[in-house]
Amino acid sequence: MITAIREVRRAKGLTLEEVGKRCKPPTTAQTIGRLETGTRTVSVGWLNRIADALGVTAADLVKLPERPDLPVAAVLGPDGARAPRREAVVIAPQPAPELVAITVEASVGDYRAGDEIWCERLAPEQFANALNRDVLVPRPAGRFAFGRLLGREDAKLHLLPLGAGARQQVYADPPWIARAVRLVRSL
Repeated sequence: MITAIREVRRAKGLTLEEVGKRCKPPTTAQTIGRLETGTRTVSVGWLNRIADALGVTAADLVKLPERPDLPVAAVLGPDGARAPRREAVVIAPQPAPELVAITVEASVGDYRAGDEIWCERLAPEQFANALNRDVLVPRPAGRFAFGRLLGREDAKLHLLPLGAGARQQVYADPPWIARAVRLVRSL
């Protein structure tokens, strides 16, 4: 199996030792290096452990011929654009089963017309993970609310809609919410 462990690790700016320490249970930098180079066979278990340590999915670590990885041409910082110090790639986003999308028809808040907002669906016991993030809340009759989740009180969610002068809204007992996790914007 051809993996992209090294590319993803470098793109995240991590050393072999840091990845080894993040693995559960921790392992050595030498083991991670052997798995990266193919000196040691990468099992599904190792792939999952390393993916968790890097904060990506196991699928992000497998190289497929049709995969559209993008080479990094420049790094933008406070002093402007510069060439990367070492070769790197950006992994193209891949949809997952728990994701839903919102398309922006007209500019509102920080979002512009034409944007896509990818959101991760969360069950009620996970709502606390979305505090101070933009969320989509389903409402009766196929309607939705979208805004910043300010707080949770029992089964009630306090949401601040986007736009100037908006007033806080309260929604009770939604079966799920979707937390914004990725903004896709065309330039």
